[in-house]
Amino acid sequence: MSQGNTAVTDEVSTIDPAKLDMCTVLEVLNRISGKWAIGILLEASRGPVRFTELERSVAGISRRMLTLTLRNLERDGLLERTIYPTVPPRVEYQATPMARELYDTLSGLVGWAERHREEIAVAREVYDTK
Repeated sequence: MSQGNTAVTDEVSTIDPAKLDMCTVLEVLNRISGKWAIGILLEASRGPVRFTELERSVAGISRRMLTLTLRNLERDGLLERTIYPTVPPRVEYQATPMARELYDTLSGLVGWAERHREEIAVAREVYDTK
C-alpha cells in the first residue's frame, strides 16, 4: 500500500456507519486469515520470537512477505515489536493480549483442519472425478 496518498475524501463521510463497521470486520478477518498471518500469530503467541526464527518456522515465506505481514499485524495491534539497543540491533515480536485471546480460536481452527484433512482430500477426489 502506498503511503503517498493518505487523504480522506468527502465520500467517506457519506458511508453508512453499519457498512463501515462491516468493512472493518471483514478487513480484520482477511488480515488474520491470510496465508501467513496464522502461522506467525501461533509462533508469537508462544513467547517472544525473533525475525529469523519466524522466517525458519513459517515454511515458504519470503523475507519481504514476512516483513509486510509483521508490519500489518503490528499495525492492527496483534503484535508488539521490541527493539533492543545492541549491535547489531535485536528485534523480537510478541503477541499482544488481543492476539493471545485470538490464539484459542486459531488453535481450534488448526486442529479442525488437521482432524479433517483426510476427509477433505477424499471429498475433493470424489468431486474432481465427477
